Amino acid sequence: MAGYTYMTQEGYEKLKAELDDLKMVKRQEIANAIAEAREKGDLSENAEYKAAKDEQGMLEMKISQLDTKLAQVRILDASQVDASKVSLLTTVRIKNLKNNKELKYTIVPESESDIKNKKISSSSPVGEGLLGKKVGEKAEVQTPRGVIEFEVLEITVE
Repeated sequence: MAGYTYMTQEGYEKLKAELDDLKMVKRQEIANAIAEAREKGDLSENAEYKAAKDEQGMLEMKISQLDTKLAQVRILDASQVDASKVSLLTTVRIKNLKNNKELKYTIVPESESDIKNKKISSSSPVGEGLLGKKVGEKAEVQTPRGVIEFEVLEITVE
């Protein structure tokens, strides 16, 4: 069995809702498509039937994957997070030492990263480089454009 997958409660609920939708809505839609295709006659030459059966197989595989993932989830509790160093669920304000630009990111599990909302994955180059750092420490981050040095200005839990 693989290791745990860490998620926030919000991420878990989102994944659970997706799984419920697949099981309750999508399964029924595919069953209806199979029934319609079956009514059209000879199944050996029925492309609609074959396509619906293929879609059903893919759906069941995705449901199985989500079931397995949810079984391995460990929910992170923000109230238990140590804000003395950068870790999952901390919000960190950093300064790019090359251009003096300040940035603010929340470090989240990979499955919940969303750069538009300033949520970066702990396994991203910047996230990895910042993990474990304390206020005042510098982090050298290897990016595709070269090494960037950041200074940790503030760590909070929001």
